[in-house]
Parts: sequence; C-alpha cells; structure tokens
Amino acid sequence: MAAGTSNTVKERHADDLFKEFKEVSVTEFFRKNKAHLGYSGKVRSLTTIVHELITNSLDACEEAGILPEIFIELKQLGSNHYKFVSRDNGPGIPVKHIADVFGKMLAGTKFHRNVQLRGQQGIGVAGVTMFSQMTTGQPLIIRTCTGDNKVYEVKLLLDVMKNKADIVEEKVFEQAWRGTEIEGEVKNVQFNLGDKGPFEYVKRTAIANPHMKITFIDPEGRKTVFDRVSEVIPDPPKEMKPHPKGMDTDDLLKMAKTSIGRHIGSFLTTSFSRVTNAKVAEIQALVSFDLKKNPRKLTWKETEEIVAAIDKIDFMAPPTDGLSPIGEDQIRKALINVLKPEFETVVSRNPTTYSGGVPFQVEVAVAYGGSAGRKVGEETRSEIMRFANRSPLLFDPGDCGLTKATQSVDWKRYGFRDFEHAPVTICVNMVSTFVPYTSAGKQSVSGEEEILKEIRFALMEAGRKFQRYHSKKRRDIEREARLNTLLKYATELAPSVARLTGADDEKLLSKLESLIRRKLKYEVEQEEVDEQLQIEDDTAGDDSTEVGGKEAPLVEEVSEEDEK
Repeated sequence: MAAGTSNTVKERHADDLFKEFKEVSVTEFFRKNKAHLGYSGKVRSLTTIVHELITNSLDACEEAGILPEIFIELKQLGSNHYKFVSRDNGPGIPVKHIADVFGKMLAGTKFHRNVQLRGQQGIGVAGVTMFSQMTTGQPLIIRTCTGDNKVYEVKLLLDVMKNKADIVEEKVFEQAWRGTEIEGEVKNVQFNLGDKGPFEYVKRTAIANPHMKITFIDPEGRKTVFDRVSEVIPDPPKEMKPHPKGMDTDDLLKMAKTSIGRHIGSFLTTSFSRVTNAKVAEIQALVSFDLKKNPRKLTWKETEEIVAAIDKIDFMAPPTDGLSPIGEDQIRKALINVLKPEFETVVSRNPTTYSGGVPFQVEVAVAYGGSAGRKVGEETRSEIMRFANRSPLLFDPGDCGLTKATQSVDWKRYGFRDFEHAPVTICVNMVSTFVPYTSAGKQSVSGEEEILKEIRFALMEAGRKFQRYHSKKRRDIEREARLNTLLKYATELAPSVARLTGADDEKLLSKLESLIRRKLKYEVEQEEVDEQLQIEDDTAGDDSTEVGGKEAPLVEEVSEEDEK
C-alpha cells in the first residue's frame, strides 16, 4: 500500500445489508413512478384524469346495456388547482366494492378476462384517487346508487403502503337516481384547448362513441354538448377463450396447475378456442409423454414440448364474435355530426390476429373539408386521430404503430399533393381483446407487423375512394367550365348559322344546347362505368381464416397491385 494512504472502507456483514430489505406495495411503486400511468406534465395529467373517468363510465354503461350519458365539469380553484366532477347514468357500484374499485391497484373486473374492454389493468380510476390525494391531500368523494333509491356518499383516502383505501366518511340518503358521481381536487395540472387537452379528448370520444351523449363544462364555464347520433348500444363484448397460438410456456403451465380437467387432452379442449380432439391427437404425436396425464402434474419441460407442438400445427383463427367495432354507419354519423366534412369514407377490415392468436380488427375513416384537420394559427393541417377499443389516444404519437402505419402511406398517390397542409382528418381505430399498449399509460400501440399491414390496407382503400371523389370533383368543375364555354359559343354561332341557312335561330340554339348537354352526359355515364369497373377491381380478393397454415396466410403481403 502506498505511503500516506489507508483503507477506510469497513466491511459490512450480509445481515446488515439486508436490514433495509422490505416489500413495496404496487401503489407505492406507482406513486413514485406516476408517469407510467400517464401523470407526467400538467396538461397530460389533467387529460389522463378525464380519460380514466370517461373510460370507466362507458365500460360500465355498455356492459349493463345502458345508453351512456356522461357529465364532466372542471372548475379552477387556484393556480394549477382544479376541481373535477364526473357523473354517469350507469349501473352504479355496490357499496361493498367502492373502496376496492377506487383504492386498490390491479383490482377489478377486467384484467383476468379475455374480453374487449377499454381498460385492462385495473389501475385507471385508482390512479385518479392516488394522483388527486398526492397533489392535494384531499379525499375522493364518490356518490353512487344501483337503482334502489339509496345513494351512498363515501369519502376515501388511499393507504399507499397497504394498497387499499380507507373510508373516512360515509352517508346514505334517499334519491330517485341511478349512476355514479365522482368528485375530487387536483393540483400541478393545467387546462388548455390544445390538441392534447381534455376538450379534445372529449371531442374524439364523441366521434368513436356515437351512442353516447356527453356534456363538458370547462374551467371558464363554456358548456359543450355532444349529442348521441345513434340509439344503438354496441353489442356487449363476449369473453373469449385464449387461442393456443398465443400461449407461452409459463402461461400454459399456470393454467394447467389450476385446471379441473382430468387429463391434459380435456384441459386443452375446454380451456382454449379451436382445440378439438383431432388437434389433441396431432399434439400427442409430437410430444414424448401421454396427454392422459393429470394437467396439474405437468412439468416445465413437458409444457415446453406442448408449446413447440402447437407452433408446428395449423389452427383455425380464433372466433371474432367477442370483438365489438364501432361500425361503418356509426362512424360516418359521428364524423358528420362532429366534423361536418365535405367528404367522408369509412373502411372496416375483416377481423384477423396478431402474435399468432390475439384477435383484432381495424377500422379507418377519412374526413375531408368542413371542420376536418387541425387549426394551427391561421393554417389548417392534417390530423391523425388514434383510437384503441374506441378510446382516444392523445399522447406519444411518435412511438405508436397506428401513427407509423398512417404515415407510411404515400398520400400523394391518392390526390393529396400536400398531405401535411390538407384539411383532412384520418381516424384509425383498433379493437382487440388485448391491445398491445407500449406502457401502462395506454397512449400508444406497439408496431406489430400484422397490425401495421391491416391499417395500411384499410387506409389505401380509403385513399382510393378519396381519389375517385377528388377526380370526379375536378372533372365536374372542368366539365362545368367546358359547358359554359360551349354554350357561350353556341349563343354566338346559332344566329350566324341561321342567317346562312334561313333556319330559326332560337330553334337552332336549342338544338345546339341539347347536343352539347347530351355529349357531356355521355361522357359522365362512360366515366361512371369505368369507375365501377375500377371499384370492382380494387375490392377483388379474399381474406384468410387460418392461423399458421401455408394455404391461408395470416396476413396478406402488400403487393404492387395493392399499391396501385
């Protein structure tokens, strides 16, 4: 050791090192990492609160078969300090579940079910409670009634360390009402009317949910009502069995350990979709053990063999009756109601799967003119609206697969010479039993190859429809100009010809005008025939219904014919 130096580091025993070892609750984790839930930035945090409240109300109403009526109000109490009130006409919440719904992370009716719902993790509304409390210290107030004329008013405070809420005050009173009202305060947030703010979220929610009526009152007292334009409640989502192609070893083994099946074969046929006795026989031929074994005695190595066998076998695509898209007619009504465009078109793709077995479906819409696009100062620019299970995604657009798929389309081919500055709104909605969000904040969708291709196919079809509209509009303008020019010449020509021939100039003018109009009408009819032939050519093709098979590929490849 060099002179003048000494070793001052004192060794510590392992027992000393582990004195600080302790468990951290999931609520404590998210309190310190609130950005994972979307609470980052003043505008985004307030929009996230509105998003969570509306999402919960919509899911509750739809599952109960109720046409949603939602009321949202924001009041400014001070600098970056707001009060929020949310009220719906849903089924209400049984009082015994209120503390868990609003105070326990990863608890709810959604995460453990393979069903299409806006929320998935059981975090959202409990996150509102957490963020409200950690910025103001005030309890969340919940009023709810399930239709028995007894309204329960509960004040909750979250116990972060125990991942649960404590009821600090409870009242019961009589009122003929059914639904849920939530009231709370939040600080360190900001309201604005920009394209990331609460108003924009509400507007986009109205587009994706035309069966909903929503009233929004902003902090300056401006009241906006988006009336429903459809009386049709979306078909309730159906819980679906998982598809075998979507399973990994750990998932399959976990399901087997809790199975009540007497042997592995019956466990596979009753727990998964598209697994028949014939498919079990194919799996049996590819594994080294008897599938009559008790599934609860499966080992990790044996489960790996089953997963490997499943990868080699062709299965039918999973059933898609559990998916609940918006619907082309409903989207069209919503676009007309909110954007009042000059032109709109909606394209819905057939359901398919990603990652081998997760069902999903894509709907897209193009709206042009009217209030379409987004205002930036005095300019109008193109706008991409992203939705997942009919819920708007306002943030993280750059990392979102829906954005990337939209931007990958060569819009110049379809008549948009300057797409960036065109008065156009592109809407993309993906519905699935499991949306592959990139984070717990649920603001962007991962770029799965199958999802990107389906969006591109739909947008290219919508682009072709716009191209036909735009071309027809241009031809109509040109034809009108030609008609006016020819009629002008006919007016000058008829008297001169009449003098040469001795004919009546008025009758001659009438015949010339009739000839000109017949000629132009013939051109229009011919163009319509050509257009119909082009439409039939564009829509020719067939979709796949197999997963993993060579004869019916899962997703079409983008061919030169598709690009034309």
